[in-house]
Amino acid sequence: MKKTLTTDIILKFFGAVPRKMRIGFFTGMFRLFYYLAPRRRLITLHNLRCAFPEKSTTEIKSIAKGAYRTLGISSADFFEIPSLTKDNIGDLVDVEGLEYCTKALEKNRGMLMLGAHFGNWELAAVAFSLLFKPAVITYRPLDSPTLDNLVLWVRSSSGNILIDKKRAMRKMLRSLTHNEIVATMIDQNMSRREGVFVDFFGQPACTTTGLALISLHTESPVIPAYIVRLENGRYKLIIREEIQIAHTGNEDKDVHVNTQNFTRVVEDIVREYPEQWFWLHQRWKTKP
Repeated sequence: MKKTLTTDIILKFFGAVPRKMRIGFFTGMFRLFYYLAPRRRLITLHNLRCAFPEKSTTEIKSIAKGAYRTLGISSADFFEIPSLTKDNIGDLVDVEGLEYCTKALEKNRGMLMLGAHFGNWELAAVAFSLLFKPAVITYRPLDSPTLDNLVLWVRSSSGNILIDKKRAMRKMLRSLTHNEIVATMIDQNMSRREGVFVDFFGQPACTTTGLALISLHTESPVIPAYIVRLENGRYKLIIREEIQIAHTGNEDKDVHVNTQNFTRVVEDIVREYPEQWFWLHQRWKTKP
Protein backbone atom coordinates (compact mmCIF):
# COMPACT_ATOMS: atom_id res chain seq x y z
CA MET A 1 0.00 0.00 0.00
CA LYS A 2 1.46 3.35 -1.08
CA LYS A 3 1.32 6.16 1.48
CA THR A 4 -0.03 9.44 0.12
CA LEU A 5 1.33 12.83 1.12
CA THR A 6 -1.82 13.57 3.11
CA THR A 7 -1.51 10.30 5.01
CA ASP A 8 2.14 11.06 5.77
CA ILE A 9 1.28 14.52 7.12
CA ILE A 10 -1.55 13.21 9.31
CA LEU A 11 0.58 10.41 10.77
CA LYS A 12 3.53 12.71 11.49
CA PHE A 13 1.34 15.42 13.03
CA PHE A 14 -0.58 13.21 15.45
CA GLY A 15 2.39 10.90 15.98
CA ALA A 16 4.37 13.86 17.33
CA VAL A 17 1.76 14.57 20.02
CA PRO A 18 2.41 12.74 23.32
CA ARG A 19 0.09 9.77 23.81
CA LYS A 20 -1.54 11.16 26.96
CA MET A 21 -2.42 14.42 25.20
CA ARG A 22 -3.69 12.53 22.15
CA ILE A 23 -5.98 10.41 24.32
CA GLY A 24 -7.33 13.52 26.02
CA PHE A 25 -8.01 15.20 22.69
CA PHE A 26 -9.74 12.25 21.01
CA THR A 27 -11.80 11.22 24.03
CA GLY A 28 -12.93 14.85 24.30
CA MET A 29 -13.92 14.84 20.63
CA PHE A 30 -15.94 11.64 21.01
CA ARG A 31 -17.58 13.00 24.15
CA LEU A 32 -18.77 15.96 22.07
CA PHE A 33 -19.86 13.62 19.29
CA TYR A 34 -22.01 11.73 21.80
CA TYR A 35 -23.99 14.89 22.55
CA LEU A 36 -23.86 16.63 19.14
CA ALA A 37 -24.86 13.64 16.97
CA PRO A 38 -28.24 12.61 18.40
CA ARG A 39 -29.09 10.07 15.68
CA ARG A 40 -25.95 8.03 16.32
CA ARG A 41 -26.40 8.37 20.08
CA LEU A 42 -29.97 7.07 19.84
CA ILE A 43 -28.81 4.10 17.74
CA THR A 44 -26.23 3.31 20.43
CA LEU A 45 -28.74 3.56 23.27
CA HIS A 46 -31.34 1.56 21.34
CA ASN A 47 -28.83 -1.22 20.64
CA LEU A 48 -27.85 -1.38 24.29
CA ARG A 49 -31.48 -1.44 25.42
CA CYS A 50 -32.15 -4.37 23.06
CA ALA A 51 -29.06 -6.23 24.27
CA PHE A 52 -29.47 -5.55 27.98
CA PRO A 53 -33.19 -5.17 28.78
CA GLU A 54 -32.44 -5.98 32.41
CA LYS A 55 -30.18 -2.93 32.90
CA SER A 56 -31.32 0.45 34.14
CA THR A 57 -31.27 3.59 32.02
CA THR A 58 -28.34 4.86 34.07
CA GLU A 59 -26.36 1.69 33.35
CA ILE A 60 -27.22 1.84 29.64
CA LYS A 61 -26.03 5.45 29.37
CA SER A 62 -22.84 4.61 31.26
CA ILE A 63 -21.99 1.79 28.83
CA ALA A 64 -22.81 4.04 25.87
CA LYS A 65 -20.47 6.77 27.08
CA GLY A 66 -17.83 4.12 27.76
CA ALA A 67 -18.16 2.88 24.18
CA TYR A 68 -17.56 6.41 22.88
CA ARG A 69 -14.57 6.74 25.20
CA THR A 70 -13.18 3.46 23.83
CA LEU A 71 -13.40 4.88 20.32
CA GLY A 72 -11.58 7.99 21.46
CA ILE A 73 -8.74 6.03 23.05
CA SER A 74 -8.53 3.68 20.06
CA SER A 75 -8.34 6.66 17.70
CA ALA A 76 -5.54 8.17 19.77
CA ASP A 77 -3.60 4.90 19.88
CA PHE A 78 -4.08 4.40 16.14
CA PHE A 79 -1.16 6.80 15.70
CA GLU A 80 1.07 4.61 17.86
CA ILE A 81 0.76 1.74 15.39
CA PRO A 82 3.24 2.89 12.68
CA SER A 83 6.03 2.99 15.27
CA LEU A 84 5.42 -0.55 16.52
CA THR A 85 7.94 -3.29 15.73
CA LYS A 86 8.64 -6.83 16.85
CA ASP A 87 11.06 -5.37 19.40
CA ASN A 88 8.73 -2.85 21.06
CA ILE A 89 5.23 -4.31 20.62
CA GLY A 90 5.55 -5.81 24.10
CA ASP A 91 5.70 -2.30 25.57
CA LEU A 92 2.03 -1.79 24.69
CA VAL A 93 0.46 -5.22 24.10
CA ASP A 94 0.44 -8.47 26.07
CA VAL A 95 -0.68 -11.68 24.38
CA GLU A 96 -2.47 -14.81 25.50
CA GLY A 97 -3.15 -18.00 23.52
CA LEU A 98 -0.65 -17.91 20.63
CA GLU A 99 -0.26 -21.66 21.05
CA TYR A 100 -3.74 -22.11 19.54
CA CYS A 101 -2.51 -20.48 16.32
CA THR A 102 0.57 -22.69 16.17
CA LYS A 103 -1.58 -25.78 16.70
CA ALA A 104 -4.04 -24.66 14.02
CA LEU A 105 -1.36 -24.14 11.37
CA GLU A 106 0.08 -27.58 12.09
CA LYS A 107 -2.99 -28.98 10.29
CA ASN A 108 -1.66 -27.36 7.09
CA ARG A 109 -5.10 -26.05 6.11
CA GLY A 110 -4.47 -22.42 6.88
CA MET A 111 -6.31 -20.62 9.66
CA LEU A 112 -9.48 -18.54 9.75
CA MET A 113 -9.33 -15.83 12.37
CA LEU A 114 -12.70 -14.77 13.78
CA GLY A 115 -12.69 -11.11 14.79
CA ALA A 116 -15.10 -8.31 15.66
CA HIS A 117 -15.22 -4.53 15.87
CA PHE A 118 -14.11 -4.77 19.45
CA GLY A 119 -11.56 -2.82 21.47
CA ASN A 120 -8.84 -1.34 19.28
CA TRP A 121 -9.33 -3.68 16.33
CA GLU A 122 -6.82 -1.80 14.19
CA LEU A 123 -4.13 -2.41 16.80
CA ALA A 124 -5.21 -6.06 17.08
CA ALA A 125 -4.43 -6.73 13.41
CA VAL A 126 -0.98 -5.17 13.56
CA ALA A 127 -0.11 -6.64 16.96
CA PHE A 128 -0.97 -10.13 15.75
CA SER A 129 1.22 -9.76 12.67
CA LEU A 130 4.16 -8.67 14.83
CA LEU A 131 3.66 -11.22 17.60
CA PHE A 132 2.93 -14.18 15.32
CA LYS A 133 2.76 -13.62 11.56
CA PRO A 134 0.97 -11.33 9.06
CA ALA A 135 -2.51 -12.23 7.86
CA VAL A 136 -4.76 -11.68 4.87
CA ILE A 137 -7.48 -9.31 6.08
CA THR A 138 -10.80 -8.62 4.39
CA TYR A 139 -12.18 -5.08 4.59
CA ARG A 140 -14.82 -2.74 3.24
CA PRO A 141 -13.33 0.43 1.66
CA LEU A 142 -14.15 3.62 3.55
CA ASP A 143 -16.17 6.33 1.83
CA SER A 144 -13.40 8.90 2.26
CA PRO A 145 -10.36 8.19 0.02
CA THR A 146 -8.12 10.06 2.47
CA LEU A 147 -9.24 8.02 5.48
CA ASP A 148 -9.20 4.83 3.41
CA ASN A 149 -5.56 5.34 2.43
CA LEU A 150 -4.64 6.24 6.01
CA VAL A 151 -6.26 3.15 7.53
CA LEU A 152 -5.06 0.75 4.83
CA TRP A 153 -1.49 1.98 5.06
CA VAL A 154 -1.42 1.58 8.85
CA ARG A 155 -3.07 -1.87 8.72
CA SER A 156 -0.56 -3.10 6.15
CA SER A 157 2.52 -1.43 7.69
CA SER A 158 3.44 -4.62 9.54
CA GLY A 159 3.02 -6.95 6.56
CA ASN A 160 -0.72 -7.66 6.56
CA ILE A 161 -2.36 -8.04 3.15
CA LEU A 162 -5.67 -6.17 2.69
CA ILE A 163 -8.31 -7.33 0.22
CA ASP A 164 -11.69 -5.79 -0.60
CA LYS A 165 -14.56 -7.99 0.66
CA LYS A 166 -16.26 -7.79 -2.73
CA ARG A 167 -13.31 -9.51 -4.42
CA ALA A 168 -12.01 -11.54 -1.51
CA MET A 169 -13.14 -15.13 -1.97
CA ARG A 170 -10.55 -16.35 -4.48
CA LYS A 171 -7.67 -14.73 -2.60
CA MET A 172 -8.91 -16.12 0.71
CA LEU A 173 -9.13 -19.66 -0.61
CA ARG A 174 -5.71 -19.44 -2.26
CA SER A 175 -4.18 -18.13 0.96
CA LEU A 176 -5.63 -20.99 2.98
CA THR A 177 -4.21 -23.57 0.58
CA HIS A 178 -0.79 -21.99 1.23
CA ASN A 179 -1.35 -22.44 5.00
CA GLU A 180 -1.74 -18.71 5.58
CA ILE A 181 -4.00 -16.85 8.00
CA VAL A 182 -7.20 -15.16 6.84
CA ALA A 183 -8.87 -12.71 9.22
CA THR A 184 -12.46 -11.56 8.94
CA MET A 185 -15.04 -9.85 11.17
CA ILE A 186 -18.61 -11.10 11.37
CA ASP A 187 -20.32 -8.69 13.76
CA GLN A 188 -21.91 -6.20 11.37
CA ASN A 189 -25.35 -6.11 9.80
CA MET A 190 -25.82 -7.76 6.40
CA SER A 191 -28.56 -7.65 3.79
CA ARG A 192 -30.90 -10.65 3.56
CA ARG A 193 -29.25 -11.93 0.39
CA GLU A 194 -25.80 -11.85 2.01
CA GLY A 195 -26.54 -13.35 5.39
CA VAL A 196 -28.58 -15.58 7.64
CA PHE A 197 -30.49 -14.65 10.78
CA VAL A 198 -29.00 -15.90 14.02
CA ASP A 199 -29.55 -14.99 17.65
CA PHE A 200 -27.41 -12.13 18.95
CA PHE A 201 -28.29 -10.84 22.42
CA GLY A 202 -31.74 -12.38 22.06
CA GLN A 203 -32.46 -10.54 18.81
CA PRO A 204 -32.43 -11.96 15.24
CA ALA A 205 -29.32 -10.49 13.59
CA CYS A 206 -28.57 -10.91 9.89
CA THR A 207 -25.00 -12.20 9.83
CA THR A 208 -22.54 -13.00 7.05
CA THR A 209 -22.38 -16.67 6.06
CA GLY A 210 -18.92 -16.30 4.50
CA LEU A 211 -16.91 -17.63 7.41
CA ALA A 212 -19.15 -20.67 7.85
CA LEU A 213 -19.09 -21.51 4.14
CA ILE A 214 -15.31 -21.24 3.87
CA SER A 215 -14.70 -23.27 7.01
CA LEU A 216 -17.06 -26.02 5.80
CA HIS A 217 -15.47 -26.25 2.36
CA THR A 218 -11.81 -25.93 3.38
CA GLU A 219 -11.91 -27.50 6.86
CA SER A 220 -9.61 -24.68 7.96
CA PRO A 221 -9.61 -24.21 11.75
CA VAL A 222 -11.48 -21.16 13.06
CA ILE A 223 -9.71 -19.30 15.86
CA PRO A 224 -11.32 -16.36 17.73
CA ALA A 225 -9.07 -13.39 18.50
CA TYR A 226 -9.76 -10.00 20.05
CA ILE A 227 -7.92 -7.25 21.90
CA VAL A 228 -8.93 -5.83 25.28
CA ARG A 229 -7.90 -2.47 26.68
CA LEU A 230 -6.77 -2.88 30.28
CA GLU A 231 -7.29 -0.43 33.13
CA ASN A 232 -3.58 0.41 33.20
CA GLY A 233 -3.69 1.66 29.59
CA ARG A 234 -2.06 -1.42 28.09
CA TYR A 235 -3.77 -3.94 25.80
CA LYS A 236 -4.06 -7.70 25.83
CA LEU A 237 -4.46 -9.67 22.60
CA ILE A 238 -6.52 -12.72 23.54
CA ILE A 239 -6.65 -15.78 21.28
CA ARG A 240 -9.06 -18.59 22.07
CA GLU A 241 -9.03 -22.26 21.18
CA GLU A 242 -10.39 -23.56 17.89
CA ILE A 243 -14.16 -23.55 17.41
CA GLN A 244 -15.45 -26.98 16.48
CA ILE A 245 -17.30 -26.94 13.15
CA ALA A 246 -20.63 -28.75 12.82
CA HIS A 247 -20.83 -31.14 9.83
CA THR A 248 -24.19 -32.86 9.25
CA GLY A 249 -24.21 -33.13 5.45
CA ASN A 250 -26.95 -30.53 5.17
CA GLU A 251 -25.13 -27.39 4.02
CA ASP A 252 -27.91 -24.90 4.78
CA LYS A 253 -28.28 -26.26 8.30
CA ASP A 254 -24.52 -26.37 8.84
CA VAL A 255 -24.11 -22.78 7.67
CA HIS A 256 -26.79 -21.61 10.08
CA VAL A 257 -25.52 -23.64 13.06
CA ASN A 258 -21.89 -22.61 12.60
CA THR A 259 -22.75 -18.95 12.03
CA GLN A 260 -24.74 -19.08 15.25
CA ASN A 261 -21.79 -20.64 17.07
CA PHE A 262 -19.42 -17.96 15.78
CA THR A 263 -21.85 -15.21 16.77
CA ARG A 264 -22.22 -16.67 20.26
CA VAL A 265 -18.46 -16.35 20.72
CA VAL A 266 -18.67 -12.66 19.80
CA GLU A 267 -21.62 -12.14 22.15
CA ASP A 268 -19.75 -13.73 25.05
CA ILE A 269 -16.82 -11.37 24.51
CA VAL A 270 -19.07 -8.31 24.29
CA ARG A 271 -20.97 -9.32 27.44
CA GLU A 272 -17.68 -9.53 29.29
CA TYR A 273 -16.47 -6.11 28.10
CA PRO A 274 -19.60 -4.23 26.95
CA GLU A 275 -17.93 -0.81 26.76
CA GLN A 276 -15.41 -2.05 24.20
CA TRP A 277 -17.76 -3.05 21.37
CA PHE A 278 -18.89 -0.80 18.48
CA TRP A 279 -22.47 -0.14 19.61
CA LEU A 280 -22.82 2.81 17.19
CA HIS A 281 -23.46 0.42 14.29
CA GLN A 282 -27.04 -0.56 13.38
CA ARG A 283 -26.45 -4.24 14.07
CA TRP A 284 -30.14 -5.18 13.89
CA LYS A 285 -31.05 -2.98 10.91
CA THR A 286 -32.08 -5.86 8.61
CA LYS A 287 -35.31 -7.43 9.88
CA PRO A 288 -36.58 -10.99 9.35
